[in-house]
Amino acid sequence: MSVRTFLVTAKRHLQQALKNQTEAFFVIGNESADLDSITSAIVYGYLQSSTLESRRAQRVVIPVTNIPAADLSLRPELTALLKHAGIVPSELITLDDLGSPPLPLSQTFWTLVDHNAFQGALGHHYKDSITACIDHHDDEHTVPSSADPRIITKTGSCTSLVTNHCRDAWDLIASSSSSIGAALGQSSEGLTDDAAFTTTWDAQLAKLALGSVLIDTYNLTDESKITDHDRKAARYLEARINASHKLGKDYDRQSFFAEITDAKSDLDSLGVEDVLRKDYKQWAENGVQLGMSSVVKPITWLQYKADEDFIKVLSRFAQSRELGLFAVMTAYTDDSGNFARQLLLISSSSDSKAQSAAETFQKKCSEELQLQDSETEVLSGGGEEGLWMHCWEQKNVKASRKRVGPLLREALR
Repeated sequence: MSVRTFLVTAKRHLQQALKNQTEAFFVIGNESADLDSITSAIVYGYLQSSTLESRRAQRVVIPVTNIPAADLSLRPELTALLKHAGIVPSELITLDDLGSPPLPLSQTFWTLVDHNAFQGALGHHYKDSITACIDHHDDEHTVPSSADPRIITKTGSCTSLVTNHCRDAWDLIASSSSSIGAALGQSSEGLTDDAAFTTTWDAQLAKLALGSVLIDTYNLTDESKITDHDRKAARYLEARINASHKLGKDYDRQSFFAEITDAKSDLDSLGVEDVLRKDYKQWAENGVQLGMSSVVKPITWLQYKADEDFIKVLSRFAQSRELGLFAVMTAYTDDSGNFARQLLLISSSSDSKAQSAAETFQKKCSEELQLQDSETEVLSGGGEEGLWMHCWEQKNVKASRKRVGPLLREALR
């Protein structure tokens, strides 16, 4: 089936499970809901639902996008990528679709992708229902050893791990259509209409997966992130795309990457608070709430974008989420054409544990992250808001949120 038909089927299956309180299988990415989390869940859910075993059992693995539906509009890169699979954001299954009250624990089975510690309200309720995990972050040892699969290993994109793990299943599912050999120069004459549809559906799914792989590895060029897992997945996915006459004839990796990248950087229509919640993660450590926003623009852009005092915007955002510690991590191309990062850290002056953690982080992590005091003027007004604030230029640009997040969490312990 097409990806769109799969999502319609999965949503209908979810609605029936909620109505009848019957068992349900889920796959869910992390709460930042970036491209990698969303596509990992869709690709895994589609392929696992399409195996002969699942079809015989009428089992559908429901891919959940781990945000409310209203937040889908904050991700223009998602809209740009989904159109390559013939779908729109509103067709995804979000937190709003899960309903309340939740399904009984004994009736749910959860696969985590792009994270290995189930956070938030869902994680609190269903943490004991995790049955599988595929992730590329540090192992937090919350996924049971009995999970199958339990794949937690470093790579640029989690979608690469999902693709490689599901490759045999994908080959079997597509075996009734033209082989990938057609992409390698073999004749495709004599394809049936059904096979042509199947190769198109394969290519749509492959483009969903490849979009995330390219974004997370900067078009397979970022040597600090890319691994053999990513290279292997990209070769396989591009072969799937090229096997489709409809999608393969116009496929160009550079153009595809540029389209998604340009969309990701287009934040002009969003307000500052929307930008802060666009790619946001939150953890609880030692009784303190830690929030972290990733932004693809410099701090000065956020300041200029704010329609009121920037400090007040940051303070309101942190207070609305009851954060003791709040980090804004930027990643952008500077005026010289070089990749750059900044880190803005805020803690509540009334929260002694949070402020102590901020100071500990500054002391212990400045050398590894190569933090240098920023000349960006963001500190004025912080005292009035009851905040401890510091802004750095992070010269170790290889350290992404996957590294800085654990360092901040460690400082809180």
